[in-house]
Amino acid sequence: MTTLQANLEDQADSVMPKVISILSSLLQRVAESNDFSRRLQPQKISVFHGLTRPTISLQSYLERIFKYANCSPSCFVVSYVYLDRFAQKQPSLPINSFNVHRLLITSVLVSAKFMDDIYYNNAFYAKVGGISTAEMNLLEVDFLFGLGFQLNVTPTTFHTYCSFLQKEMFLQSPLHLPEPPLNMARPLKHHCCFTEDESAHQKQLAV
Repeated sequence: MTTLQANLEDQADSVMPKVISILSSLLQRVAESNDFSRRLQPQKISVFHGLTRPTISLQSYLERIFKYANCSPSCFVVSYVYLDRFAQKQPSLPINSFNVHRLLITSVLVSAKFMDDIYYNNAFYAKVGGISTAEMNLLEVDFLFGLGFQLNVTPTTFHTYCSFLQKEMFLQSPLHLPEPPLNMARPLKHHCCFTEDESAHQKQLAV
């Protein structure tokens, strides 16, 4: 392996966690804001709504998806595009702490199917997300109808969202130090398999 190849791989491995951190931070702010609004006016309950707030944090949840799903980095950007579209098309279903985890795993699943040539099936994503396969199937269908099946993301739209995430990365950096540009090239995939210990971890997921 050449030094250049090693540097590119190191960059891919270091950029993705930053993207995950940015997305989790953005979604957390949106959810908390809508949680406050929920106290002032009732919000519609949907299939994405859980009875309680999941104990696992959004960042840990995203890191888990990243670890096991092996989808391309672009999927996380497209997932964010889909979530934004869903929120705009379904104003009566704002993203909050009770539905954000289910919306997140569903948006990544849909984006992986749309963006990647090879992806895991719904049963695998259900296990990653801590829900049943039947529920994963239902969430996917509801999400697609919520989007009006508008899955196409133009290069212009993609780069617009990348730029927005880049700006968020800059704002979150200590003393606003310059950050490397977001590299959305497909990284080398590290295939992770579930171990016997995963059964115990499902209790924490329980979204």
